[in-house]
Amino acid sequence: MLDLTYEMPKPKTIAGAKHDWELVIGMEVHAQVSSNAKLFSGASTQFGAEPNSNVAFVDAAMPGMLPVINEYCIEQAVRTGLGLKAEINLKSAFDRKNYFYPDLPQGYQISQLYQPIVGEGEVLVEMGDGTARMVRIERIHMEQDAGKSIHDMDPHMSFVDLNRTGVCLMEIVSRPDIRGPEEAAAYIVKLRQILRYLGTCDGNMQNGNLRADVNVSICLPGTYEKYQETQDFSHLGTRCEIKNMNSMRFIQQAIEVEARRQIAIVEAGGKVDQETRLYDPDKGETRSMRSKEEAHDYRYFPDPDLLPLEIEQAWVDDIAAKLPELPDAKKSRFISEFGLTDYDASVLTAEVESAAYFEEVAKGRGGKLAANWVINELFGRLKKEDHDITESPVSPAQLGGIIDLIASDAISGKIAKDLFEIVYTEGGNPAQIVEERGMKQVTDTGAIEAALDEIIAANPAQVEKAKVNPKLAGWFVGQVMKATGGKANPKAVNELISKKLSS
Repeated sequence: MLDLTYEMPKPKTIAGAKHDWELVIGMEVHAQVSSNAKLFSGASTQFGAEPNSNVAFVDAAMPGMLPVINEYCIEQAVRTGLGLKAEINLKSAFDRKNYFYPDLPQGYQISQLYQPIVGEGEVLVEMGDGTARMVRIERIHMEQDAGKSIHDMDPHMSFVDLNRTGVCLMEIVSRPDIRGPEEAAAYIVKLRQILRYLGTCDGNMQNGNLRADVNVSICLPGTYEKYQETQDFSHLGTRCEIKNMNSMRFIQQAIEVEARRQIAIVEAGGKVDQETRLYDPDKGETRSMRSKEEAHDYRYFPDPDLLPLEIEQAWVDDIAAKLPELPDAKKSRFISEFGLTDYDASVLTAEVESAAYFEEVAKGRGGKLAANWVINELFGRLKKEDHDITESPVSPAQLGGIIDLIASDAISGKIAKDLFEIVYTEGGNPAQIVEERGMKQVTDTGAIEAALDEIIAANPAQVEKAKVNPKLAGWFVGQVMKATGGKANPKAVNELISKKLSS
């Protein structure tokens, strides 16, 4: 079981204001579906391709071109819904969302307003203090991504790249259950983790494959509780949407900045306008982008080129049966099966690749020792060099080999660190390296005793001090290790020193 205490969200209050204010935050996360083809065409979704090279006729809105649903994208959306414990709607439909922009060649976006494919779900968000928050998911709908306008290639002209046009997005809409910047970032971290475990989105925020629109409003203490009781949004303040956030740090900063802006307006007697804003991290401010449109402004209507989407329960059940082990379940298993602490299990399950690496190292070995080496030695070194686990030069088999040598007393912990450095920089079989380079620790008590006797004979004053103060025996340990080149078995050394000094 996860060592967590579920608590209702604690509000974030803003210091420096005339009155106490609380934050209310809802998020719309756009997750690009992991698929080789787009939602309604067979064009590639490869990132970084030459501009306008991944564009089918239907993506470019050529006359007479009709969309054809990519079944795999539908499957990925269903898998995501199941992973978020959400209701799967066996009947859904696509609508046209009409707006005009240069990188939207159709003049509309195919989306799902009235009948989304996924209904209500939930995300359990773990906070750093050992508590957890439940953030409710309102819906997940599918839609096409737009293209990209490029304004910095020419001083007089803008360019349009349609490679992203038609790429399948899942818009994951939360309820306004998030109460502070840290909680918002933790929610994105947890959601990204689940999507990556499911394999439905790679979570690459730098490439724009996962980005969030953050809705921020302020309210007086007590009014949020009224909303919870009635589900009446009128109890909450006017919200402003901060568009296209793709950084955890910037999300937190933008929420703080926007909250302070709204508080200043209200406390000065003004009124917050509902609008879409952009965050400028260099200036530390949000700025108006456009007034926030309502659904009727987009003139939604059912897409006439696409029939309602009907899926069978048996198909959904088959997808559910093949779901991978998700982060919370894996963390609980690591704690119970390998005897790990909550912290270590959290670190190891943070990324799906890290969990798989650890599990391979720990297979048939002591879980705690394996966790220590994966987290402290390997992760520490990778972080220092700004690499992730997929770039590790040490394979699970190699690290497991080092751990086996420690467990069998073939090498000491100190020698193991030297061995790890060799394997990390040069590669090779750990056991073979130890054999060829004479790195085995000395377990022959006769040889260790001979070295100790010489040290004792040469340092009678130190012997007398150690007999009076046993803590000084550590000096002899260091001398024996130095005399044996660090290869003496530490346990044997300590036992012999204790025996000699007590006689």
